[in-house]
Amino acid sequence: MSDVPAAGAHPFAAQSLPAWKRAVLKVGSSLLAGEGGLTPRYAAHLAAFVRDAQARGREVVIVSSGAVAAGRGIVGSAPRAGAQMAERQALAALGQARLMAFWQGFFERPVAQVLLTHDDVRNRRRYLNARATLQELLLRGALPIVNENDTVSVDELKLGDNDTLGAIVAALIDADVLFLATDIDGLYDADPRRTPDARPIPQVTALTPEVMAMAGAAGSAVGTGGMRTKLLAAERASAAGIATVLLNGTRAEVLAALSEDRLHGTRIVPERSRGAARKHWLAQAPAEGALHVDAGAARALLQRGASLLPSGVQEAVGEFRRGDVVDIFLRDAEGATPQRIARGIVQYSAADIRRLCRRNSRDIDAVLGYNYGDTVVHRDDLSLLASRPAGDDGRSVSPPQESSPA
Repeated sequence: MSDVPAAGAHPFAAQSLPAWKRAVLKVGSSLLAGEGGLTPRYAAHLAAFVRDAQARGREVVIVSSGAVAAGRGIVGSAPRAGAQMAERQALAALGQARLMAFWQGFFERPVAQVLLTHDDVRNRRRYLNARATLQELLLRGALPIVNENDTVSVDELKLGDNDTLGAIVAALIDADVLFLATDIDGLYDADPRRTPDARPIPQVTALTPEVMAMAGAAGSAVGTGGMRTKLLAAERASAAGIATVLLNGTRAEVLAALSEDRLHGTRIVPERSRGAARKHWLAQAPAEGALHVDAGAARALLQRGASLLPSGVQEAVGEFRRGDVVDIFLRDAEGATPQRIARGIVQYSAADIRRLCRRNSRDIDAVLGYNYGDTVVHRDDLSLLASRPAGDDGRSVSPPQESSPA
């Protein structure tokens, strides 16, 4: 039986998508750029997929290339061969507003521009601020459009390509899936443009060296990423417990099927669940300090999967900053040995937490003069440990079955 599809058939048979609630859709320049700047030829179908997802109560963040192409449409010329970074940055600055207007034209709900550099995701506090902004935009029903801040990025700060940025944003917002829309149907065991009998790979369960070797180089004159960058992005997403989907964004029927949770393309299965990935990361990260909490707070964390509020914190130990990892200990009696029950990422510095200890969350603004949220450690940034500390009633405090909330 031949593996070569019949004429007109899609080379990738349909497969079901796993359930998802939140996704990142990365759209490359090859799907947006036309001779006069930006073209809706493929973007219209991508936008229809996003609208269908939103109508079903799902959340989508778009990572969009195209600012340089939009700028080129304004000035009427492409960057010169060997153009300096400043020229590309100038074209990006010219094109950013047009790129946002381009996307806004497909949606009734407001779109929001979010520009990131490597420094924003490398610095833990700025990482948390970016995540809080994106989550608030989704909460307000907006459609975030993320791009690298090409107007100020320099070589050592550039994220490299928007495939990588898509994976970073997927981890940033705790997405269930990363959709990488390209102009190729999916992953093949060889370059299908050069090897007519190349076989489609519908599913990848491990990104082995053999799988990575299947990736070719960049195939588009306007894009910067090839299949290898997509697999590297999938590897990054997989480490965070996020599935990656490679699909052909030039095919309207592929996007229509995607709206019905059917994929014609390649699905890359993550190496572990999101909760397990976060727990693994927190277990490996060095603790910069500690928090001592009372028995009521310990029960709330372990039995209800709640966030840690300032009212339950008795003491901050060490000098740590917002965004650092800390260990959380139950100290249920004066002079008793604290028992470690959890580890998490703090929303406030040690100095701030000392001022907030035992206070109600509604007092944060009055005490500090600013507010990063009602929690000291949000449950999404918390990994509960397997210990069973005693509560103030003498009974053991057991962790719930879901030890790392998604």
